[in-house]
Amino acid sequence: MKIVECVPNFSEGRNRKVIDEIAAAIEGIDGALLLDVDPGADANRTVVTFAGSPEAVEEAAFQAIAKAAELIDMRTQKGEHPRMGATDVFPFIPVSGMTMAECVELARRVGERVARELGIPIYLYEEAATRPERRLLADVRKGEYEGLAEKLRDPAWAPDFGEPAFNERSGATVMGARKFLIAYNFNLNTRDTRLANRIAFALREMGRAKRDEQGKIVRNPDGTSVKIPGRFKKVRAIGWYMDDYNMAQVSMNLTDYDVSPLHLVFEAACEEAEKIGVRVTGSELVGLVPLEVMTRAGAYFREKQGRSPAAPERELVRMAVQTLGLGELRPFTTDEKIIEYRLGGPSRPLVRDTLSGLLDKFSEDTPAPGGGSAAALCGSLSAALAAMVASLSAAKGKDETVRGEMKAVALRAQALKARLLDAVDDDTAAFADLMAAFRLKLPSEEKAGAVRAATLEASRVPLGVMAAAREALELARETARSGLASAVTDAGVAALAGRAAVEGAWYNVKVNLVDLEGDEEAGKILSAAKKLLESARTTADEVAERVEEKLGS
Repeated sequence: MKIVECVPNFSEGRNRKVIDEIAAAIEGIDGALLLDVDPGADANRTVVTFAGSPEAVEEAAFQAIAKAAELIDMRTQKGEHPRMGATDVFPFIPVSGMTMAECVELARRVGERVARELGIPIYLYEEAATRPERRLLADVRKGEYEGLAEKLRDPAWAPDFGEPAFNERSGATVMGARKFLIAYNFNLNTRDTRLANRIAFALREMGRAKRDEQGKIVRNPDGTSVKIPGRFKKVRAIGWYMDDYNMAQVSMNLTDYDVSPLHLVFEAACEEAEKIGVRVTGSELVGLVPLEVMTRAGAYFREKQGRSPAAPERELVRMAVQTLGLGELRPFTTDEKIIEYRLGGPSRPLVRDTLSGLLDKFSEDTPAPGGGSAAALCGSLSAALAAMVASLSAAKGKDETVRGEMKAVALRAQALKARLLDAVDDDTAAFADLMAAFRLKLPSEEKAGAVRAATLEASRVPLGVMAAAREALELARETARSGLASAVTDAGVAALAGRAAVEGAWYNVKVNLVDLEGDEEAGKILSAAKKLLESARTTADEVAERVEEKLGS
């Protein structure tokens, strides 16, 4: 599931009617979910957070900017916060299934459209910046709205999209792509903000001011203080007191959780607190968080306990929530706090059913779910068993090299399990789309094209099942070779389930392509499927031989 988050800032924080209309423009786009609206009267600025599929976010972004241009007049706008336009800054943030490059392209498409249709000059910043001097928002926004007309007359500051003409009403917009920012606080068993700041200074990138033997701040020749860097890059932090909870906190922004993962910062905070006699009693996530942040944390804490990190997703999330103490101040509801869960994820009516309910659906007198979905389910079972054997072998094996190999196998198997489980519903959905194509009331030539496209797609799904199940078979082979001898029969069953998945999906590829004999694209799919089938059969035979050998028969 591809998810993009946007956190645009609009230059209006006092007129609730204007704010609500901008929010409604976002909510009016199917697939875009409004997550938060945070107006500030003094700053006269509202920060909006929404997320969704790339297509939904792209349209919602344009509509929000258009509504702001209609309702906000920069000629009369005043506020404490720096600003350059009605829509001041508009970042696109990859959350799940999206690369930064895709978000950059998204920002450029929206920017070009805004400039072309609304006449608003667009400057690109952060990862989308076209030159180094435009990377930082503060540099691009320098001079603000009041200096924009003069700025546009400078060829060096021509906008990235649009004419260098001053739009008096809307100003200009800074648009780009950046990493996800995590707002995260540590709860302390003290009310002393000085102690909270000592922890914050030890952690944050800018660190703290260096002092001499007399306790005076050491300064550079230009008068700025000499800094002792903190432990983590891309981390900002400060200590403060929370009156509502009668405790001090370390308030933190993690601007790149790949550089400084949340779980490592938490561990370091506990260490720094202990040095000064303070205890971290829990923590708090402000706003939402990507699922990946939580699963990484859960895997890390499981490994510290000597357990396999290749656990089911929900178990990793539970481990992270419990270890980080995220429920200390208020209940931490994963379906509300994790972005992917908040968006609801893809519709998976079959795999979210009970086991007995799913089997009932397979047994009904309807053509779907059918063999294709059953093949995918077999593949998921294969990967699940491979993950189990590999996890046991990683935890209990004596050879360090083998343990490392098994850990890697377990992680791959968990990912395959999820991919193949999704395919249970994907196959049924592809069949439904094919049936819908046959029912289309179109001229014969157009209908034939629609049926062909749906048929090819209905064949690509089982082809994907074959590829994933073949990979699960390879993992079963690795666990049969190097895993615990006591679990070799589980590896054998994993291989049998994987073979059934490949063979079953092969049947579905063939039957779907019966009416496309001679079609070039269909031929490519069939050729790829045959290669996967041959490879899978060979691998399954190897596993069976290994199992029989270990069983001594």
